Amino acid sequence: MSGVSRAVNIADLRLMAKRRLPKAIFDYVDGGAEDEITLRENRRAFEEVTFRPRHGVDVPEVDLRVRVLGHELALPVLLAPVGYCRMLHPQGEVAAARAAGAAGTAYVLSTASGHRLEDVKAATAGPAWFQLYLTGGREAATDAILRARAAGYSALVITIDTYVIGMRERDHRNGTAILLGDNPFAKLPYLPNILAHPGWLIDFLRDGGVHPLPNIVVPGEGPQPLRDVGSLIRRSFTWADLPWIREVWPGPIVFKGVLTGDDARRCVDHGAAAVIVSNHGGRQLESSPAALRVLPEIVDAVAGRAEVLMDSGVRRGTDVIKAVCLGARAVLIGRAYAYGLGAAGEAGVTRALDIIKADLVRNLQLLGCPSIAALDRSYVNAPAWAAPVPARRAT
Repeated sequence: MSGVSRAVNIADLRLMAKRRLPKAIFDYVDGGAEDEITLRENRRAFEEVTFRPRHGVDVPEVDLRVRVLGHELALPVLLAPVGYCRMLHPQGEVAAARAAGAAGTAYVLSTASGHRLEDVKAATAGPAWFQLYLTGGREAATDAILRARAAGYSALVITIDTYVIGMRERDHRNGTAILLGDNPFAKLPYLPNILAHPGWLIDFLRDGGVHPLPNIVVPGEGPQPLRDVGSLIRRSFTWADLPWIREVWPGPIVFKGVLTGDDARRCVDHGAAAVIVSNHGGRQLESSPAALRVLPEIVDAVAGRAEVLMDSGVRRGTDVIKAVCLGARAVLIGRAYAYGLGAAGEAGVTRALDIIKADLVRNLQLLGCPSIAALDRSYVNAPAWAAPVPARRAT
């Protein structure tokens, strides 16, 4: 498993990825919006929840299984959509999906993938969901949905928090847009850092450099270049799009980016099979609340009419346990596995999942809890913010 076998936690994988990747690539994964307040708050919220263990309890084995949208997963951790993983490692999304399937869990593919959605689905032995952006317009989105349906994706994930792209200041300082552009002279100030990471550079060149986005096929133009992914701001999801989406996708729909009870109720009213409580990992609206802080409000608003998942800030098995205690069916991880992918490809993703799984087993035993299904609020000391917010009264 190469050097990643020495990683004790996700933070170790992060440092390994930081050493292997050029700064522009690492910061793309690691950074957040503006002052990165929300990025930090995601982690701090988990720190504010403590455990109430049941000692003197014999728990020789624990059951990590959970059912999510009809699929039995081996652990309550899914792999979240991360755009253009091929930049982290040539195998990118294919490697991540393969690792997810081997671990017995689900993989969620971003529209902005570096690999064809058909190849990613074929790589995994587990369920796969397709995360939809409307980049490229309705025709391109319809084509992608139909392809995902034919390939066997079992759910469609619609991200609702990207009306515009957040101000990710690290990307601007690192010249990410310039590096993806066509002006070779403008790239010169950034090349020394690229050359200082020969292992990544060799892999990148062998893979053929920057590939177009094969799942965003604009009629008459073909696959969209990665540098044009900013067109996301020209065509984002609104509720008016849902009728035509349902015409081409009859399966379960999941809404990602829910941060208020009002939005959660609206998602359920529009037939959501699940909602994902998420602030996009702190990459969109700065000063959004930590996802864990609003999780109880969303659970209360949904009232059992849909499954509730969450992402943003999950780095340890204890984070997963806390989220489940506060009402999440399961969680999604993004950076946690992306660090592993950037460090060592599929082996790194496998190591990230192994670390979190071992965390879950050990800490459930220490809690005196026999299974994920048995977790509830009695196992945590929840801060005042964990109380559900009352429904807003009509005026």
